[in-house]
Amino acid sequence: MQQFIKEVIVLEKQFPRTEVAGVSLSRMIIGTNWLLGWSHTGPAADRMICNRYPTPESMFPVLEAYLQYGVDTLMGPLSQHLHMVDAVRYAEEKTGKKIIIVDTPILNVDDTAEGRREAQAAIKKSTEIGSTFCLIHHSSAEQLVNKNKAEITRLDDYTRMIRDAGLIPGLSAHMPELITYSDQNGYDIETYIQIYNCMGFLMQVEVETVASIIHNAKKPVMTIKSMAAGRCTPFVGLNFVWNTLRPCDMVTIGAFGPDEVHEDVEISFAALERRLPNLEKRASPNNQQAAFGNK
Repeated sequence: MQQFIKEVIVLEKQFPRTEVAGVSLSRMIIGTNWLLGWSHTGPAADRMICNRYPTPESMFPVLEAYLQYGVDTLMGPLSQHLHMVDAVRYAEEKTGKKIIIVDTPILNVDDTAEGRREAQAAIKKSTEIGSTFCLIHHSSAEQLVNKNKAEITRLDDYTRMIRDAGLIPGLSAHMPELITYSDQNGYDIETYIQIYNCMGFLMQVEVETVASIIHNAKKPVMTIKSMAAGRCTPFVGLNFVWNTLRPCDMVTIGAFGPDEVHEDVEISFAALERRLPNLEKRASPNNQQAAFGNK
């Protein structure tokens, strides 16, 4: 009976939400690196992920765990990895809950007729998979940056394509200048993706500078790499981001299994509620040590 009550409480507790361009999004976003095979550690870990999640059905327990808490927003280059789209559809059918897709397609940004046709085709594919947001992948957007003029050349061409396709435009801004230039020039951008973690992992300037850029951004920011791809613990990484972001901003969190989802959600709730997370002790060859505390 006690376990049943605990499960009911968990299912009723829904994660806080924010709003981007009039769309309600969960402040926690489902990350896809640990489902699609991008570990940021090495080929062995990449293969381990792919071997564990070879089919859409195999991904379901992870997606179901997020959905229990109302975490219904998912980010990744889905239009170029259609088995992840199939996993989303499978989870929606099994749970009866809608997943909001934030697609991050890689676009050909060559200033040629062929390049524009390819970009339009990629954006069309994003529409076809049912995306709500289309955020230009950082590897494409950064090719357009002109630091001398503090502008993103021809960005309007692509945001117009995205709008014409019925999608909401945004930028994957690994380069922090993309946020600054976009805001300064009034580009048609509704949200940003920005790397942000306590270790400065993959960040191009200091943590403090990125924190300032996020806090001064004119639009909500979707942060990624909160645990520095496993280089810091969830307790440290998640407490840092949740306590240094604005209420409108979001944190993208990937997980290798449903247990990790539940743990990360509890740590996140605790950070937002200013309390210690209710977690089991970490395993040790000898847990009966005074340094581990009495509980």
